[in-house]
Amino acid sequence: MKRKIRLGVNIDHVATVRNARRTFEPDPVHAAVIADLAGADQITLHVREDRRHVNERDLKMIKEVIHSRVNLEMAVTEEMVKIAKEVKPHQVTLVPEKRQEITTEGGLDVVNQKERVEQAVKELKEAGITVNIFIDPEPQQIRAAKEVGADAVELHTGAYAEAFARNDEEAIEKELNRLKRAAKVAKEVGLKVYAGHGLTYKNVRKVAEIPEIEELNIGHSIVANAILLGLKEAVEKMIKLING
Repeated sequence: MKRKIRLGVNIDHVATVRNARRTFEPDPVHAAVIADLAGADQITLHVREDRRHVNERDLKMIKEVIHSRVNLEMAVTEEMVKIAKEVKPHQVTLVPEKRQEITTEGGLDVVNQKERVEQAVKELKEAGITVNIFIDPEPQQIRAAKEVGADAVELHTGAYAEAFARNDEEAIEKELNRLKRAAKVAKEVGLKVYAGHGLTYKNVRKVAEIPEIEELNIGHSIVANAILLGLKEAVEKMIKLING
């Protein structure tokens, strides 16, 4: 039986367009419903400290109206843990967060903040929420994620995506092998393996072919294509692509 990779559609940048004019449209809740109907396996959204994308209202409404899973990306802070425990998304993805960054620049450093991450993981799992940690594809970070009690890791594909954008074949091969090794290590220690960041219609296939990867979370490329094609077609196109 052919392996099916789940697609998480990140709708943050729909909210970015809304917030650019400080208005009510396009509504990320509407986008989540369309992506859901188009076959997305989950809706991913990142409630940031400065609320630059989606906000609590968006999260709560999306949790109520869509039929697929909700994956909340969030920083390891008391405020965000409290929000997650109140809304109870199906999954939380712990990510690093900096006020000045345009998008997430790297994986969470679990190794150097194990106690803090472990406490957050414990609270979230006690609330019945599955916990994923977004990390760089490094064995020590994977093992640390396992030690703090995570259910899954999402491998940061940013370096691979940047190499692809430069058309640097040597770097592409190097970063792809790094992802493959990390995926094997994660599977060996008993973690589910996901991937995301910077993935596009042009570069996603090689990542989707890594056998251990079960789920991809993609946002900007889908939303960018949706402006030209429509969101339903953009989501369907990505689902066909990652599943061959």
